Amino acid sequence: MPLLIVALGVVLLLILIMKFNVNTFISLVVVSFLVALALGMPINEIVGSIESGMGGTLGGIALIFGLGAILGKLIADAGGAQRIAMTLIEKFGEKRIQWAVVTAGFVLGIALFFEVGLVLLIPIIYQISKQLRIQFLWLGLPMATALSVTHAFLPPHPGPTVIAQEFGANVGMVLVYGFIIAIPTTIIAGPLFAKFAKKMVPSAFEKQPTGSMASIGEAKQYKLEDTPGFGISAFTALFPVILMGVATIITLLQDALGISSNLFFDIVGMIGAPTTVMLISVLLAIYTMGIARKIPMTDLMKSAENAVAAIGMMLLILGAGGALKQVLIDGGVGDYVAQIFEGSTISPLILAWLIAALIRLAQGSATVAALTTAGLVMPLIAGSDVNLELLVLATGAGSIIASHVNDTGFWIVKESFGLTMKETFATWTVLETLISICGLVFVLALSLFV
Repeated sequence: MPLLIVALGVVLLLILIMKFNVNTFISLVVVSFLVALALGMPINEIVGSIESGMGGTLGGIALIFGLGAILGKLIADAGGAQRIAMTLIEKFGEKRIQWAVVTAGFVLGIALFFEVGLVLLIPIIYQISKQLRIQFLWLGLPMATALSVTHAFLPPHPGPTVIAQEFGANVGMVLVYGFIIAIPTTIIAGPLFAKFAKKMVPSAFEKQPTGSMASIGEAKQYKLEDTPGFGISAFTALFPVILMGVATIITLLQDALGISSNLFFDIVGMIGAPTTVMLISVLLAIYTMGIARKIPMTDLMKSAENAVAAIGMMLLILGAGGALKQVLIDGGVGDYVAQIFEGSTISPLILAWLIAALIRLAQGSATVAALTTAGLVMPLIAGSDVNLELLVLATGAGSIIASHVNDTGFWIVKESFGLTMKETFATWTVLETLISICGLVFVLALSLFV
């Protein structure tokens, strides 16, 4: 019954948005209330659940997106994004530019959260597509694939790291196996799938960039000699990666050497948090892209205001998507799925993937799906000789399948690239499913050798 309610809720949401053209934010809030009632949640807890879901989601990403948008806009308005784009085009050539973007997404994705990677790369990709007159989504979709794959399979991202801790797996080996799985998965679900998607949904590729994040990349075109140098532009854009990467390495060394926490490590932890990283990066950009180039502070702050204004509605939509996700969690949908698999005798790798996939489909959160799966699978693997590192990756693969309306990531991609609901399902939902299936296939193949 809970799964039927979820399905009806999704159908109602699609009807409101696609048939009656109701604003996405309003539709999500309305459906959240109706689904909560249908799941039998106590009346006096429904509003609290919706508010906590919205607050929890925005608390995690509003600062990251706001500061990330400002950073992207400062780099774009100063001509830094144009300089980076032109240099990449010059080095890789037009024919290989998609692979250059995928490589950049993969490298950045190792250190950056999915959301941070998007807000940093989209303005640069916008500039590349503009300079070469090629389709924005042709570059954007493979880039998003690379970010999603690294987020799902590679520590120090929260999902694989926390699951590894739950299973007692070796994080270092999860990283090694994760790379083996992530590289072919990125190639298949990125550039190769983009060719297929372009034929299936040409409308998504043909349109001009209209998304919230794409508008941040809109800036006056400069003569190349009037733009900041490539070195300082790239350093400013990559500074979040450098800062987060250094903090991660220090934390991993602390764990490996068994050093107890002290003030130094507490400070490193605070600086390495995405919000702090983005704030420091914005302050750096104000100097490198503005003050150092004699740009008035009023102009810099105008860029910041325009950036935040561009993503206002997107943030509300993301928050409302989080509200729907929280209602499904509090309504016990994940617990219901978990009960279905009690006492199962399927292979632990396939079972972990299947449970994570169903919980993900039902309630939307990849992290909740992964953690719930870890708790359920633990008793089932007692006494088995399953490789724990591969079990982590199988769980991670299952937890990102079929991103749809109850997943914040679905709305991030839809709003960032300016896609319709149909186009988002045909591109992003299919892409995430492909990543999930490829992940499972490569895990099973790897299990034959390790």
